[in-house]
Amino acid sequence: MKIKNIISSLEEMAPLAYAEDFDNVGLLVGDSETESTGVLVCHDALESVIDEAVAKNCNLVVCFHPILFSGIKKITGKNYVERAILKAIKNDIAIYAVHTALDNHSQGVNKIFCDALGLTNTKILIPKNNFIQKLVTFTVPDNADKVRNALFEAGAGNIGNYDNCSFNTQGFFTFQGNEESNPVIGEKGKLHTGEEIKIEVVFEKHMQSRVLKALFANHIYEEVAYEIYDLQNPHQNIGLGMVGEFENEMDEKDFLLLVKEKMTADGIRHSEFLGRKIKKVAVLGGSGSFAIKNAIQAGAQAFLTADLKYHQFYEAENKLLLADIGHFESERYTKNYIVDYLRKKILNFAIILSEENTNPVKYL
Repeated sequence: MKIKNIISSLEEMAPLAYAEDFDNVGLLVGDSETESTGVLVCHDALESVIDEAVAKNCNLVVCFHPILFSGIKKITGKNYVERAILKAIKNDIAIYAVHTALDNHSQGVNKIFCDALGLTNTKILIPKNNFIQKLVTFTVPDNADKVRNALFEAGAGNIGNYDNCSFNTQGFFTFQGNEESNPVIGEKGKLHTGEEIKIEVVFEKHMQSRVLKALFANHIYEEVAYEIYDLQNPHQNIGLGMVGEFENEMDEKDFLLLVKEKMTADGIRHSEFLGRKIKKVAVLGGSGSFAIKNAIQAGAQAFLTADLKYHQFYEAENKLLLADIGHFESERYTKNYIVDYLRKKILNFAIILSEENTNPVKYL
């Protein structure tokens, strides 16, 4: 099996188009045409993880955090990033990162976070904007079902928990083909009118080429009339963070003790207790200080994230309990999720969970 085949499965799990613009996801090191000997899944592709990959005969390392994040001009081994890259190249090991592509997925990092805590009725905290497009096309009634079904098969027409969504209106068309035309309906050089169906469907913008390919392949017209619009609607199933609820409310201290146990946190930094029960909780794995206001607006009684600075604890404004459980801890089950996913998608192949603990933060 080639590395590119494994990458296809990874991109089904976490489409690269879901990633934030600042991020560096996808294949970072290596040749996708190489035959894979095995996959090692880790949190951070450090030098020790590359050593582990070599020892376990895995020439593809799938990591959550990208080891290459900002641009580098030299690779001389002077720091931990360069040493890991050098060792990977010397040993013909490819490195693939998922990061915010999985952060933003409805079943990704924050859903894993919620599931670990036992939260239900989950929804995205900060839906992704400018990610939805609308296709409008026109065809004769006899061709409408074929076009619609092809568009649905290509991934168009999904809205929240519903699929095969479209809006259709009837009207009439006029056209007149020139001498170079080859009309399916009517004759060249003559004005023709007839009944037509206007079909409207939405789709995620990274699917545009696939959707248009389906349209052109199933439309009967020589010249396919269509329009594409960018929509401002937020995408309710893609975005950062998540909000969920416990079945039963609990005291703040009991809540934090539960979090500490479930997320195997060695310590939790938190804002002042407010003497309120906790039932609705917002989470954002990794650095999530930017989402404090979103958590408050969502009506959460608590917000769990990481990497909070001193003054950011004031931003709780006595409206919710703010807790920093640790960056690694908030994402700790991500690599397990990736392993489970790949093992279901790729049978009878070496998909190995890294044994390296790459958390750089220690507690006394």
